[in-house]
Amino acid sequence: MSSPDWNVLVPNLLITAAVAAAVLLVTFAVAVRRGLHRVVDIAWGIAFGSVAVVTYVLSDGHGDDGRRLLAAAATVVWGLRLAVHIAHRSRGHGEDPRYRALLDKAPGNPTWYALRTVYLLQAGLVWLISLPVQLASYSASPLGPLDAVALTLWAAGLTFETVGDRQLARFKTDPANRGRIMDRGLWAWTRHPNYFGDALVWWGLYLLACTTWQTALTGLVSPVVMTLLLTVGSGKRLLEKHMAQRPGYADYAARTSGFLPRPPHRSLSRHRR
Repeated sequence: MSSPDWNVLVPNLLITAAVAAAVLLVTFAVAVRRGLHRVVDIAWGIAFGSVAVVTYVLSDGHGDDGRRLLAAAATVVWGLRLAVHIAHRSRGHGEDPRYRALLDKAPGNPTWYALRTVYLLQAGLVWLISLPVQLASYSASPLGPLDAVALTLWAAGLTFETVGDRQLARFKTDPANRGRIMDRGLWAWTRHPNYFGDALVWWGLYLLACTTWQTALTGLVSPVVMTLLLTVGSGKRLLEKHMAQRPGYADYAARTSGFLPRPPHRSLSRHRR
């Protein structure tokens, strides 16, 4: 195994930091003009894809071509699917309650507070979480058995979140389900199949960077941070705080895993509506 050439990797890291910041700053300008900060959720996947594409171009001649292409393609596919899904889901809706609550508590000017605590913070997170994609792109090691495991994890995660999102979308389009809690399909096994799928995707992308012990240690921050964001950060925690007052949610939470999929609790499943 060969370690990336840090003399060429460091400039890539600086350029991708600028790329992530640029995507989020453009999004900030759009959000201010529209008066709608929820558009930042669409930019999240686009920013990851932009970092991956720029890295793929810059790493030409410095890393294994197969690994470079796999890292870039896997990130772009995940990022674009997520962006398109969120854009479709958000169409016709007003401000996200999370951002409304955040800005209502903003000290001073809410717009500049949003810039610091939402847009610039997300730009930094995109850059940090993208480390495995950048490390993998500068590795000269050819693809091997561990990369097959990485691709399997990535595919499983993408499938899990895609199926979960589609199941929820179909559930919401049925007027008979208005006011009810989605507890079918994958949502019977975990309260957050989309978040669990996201975590699997990034653990898979992390394995692509595990070509040396140095890159394995350096890139580990990515899936750990992503998993923490999804479970105790702005993902699961805030969503469940918002959902807690919905009728039937407490019973659903009691019988359904909060993250890792497992069969619903049998002693409570008989009380499903």
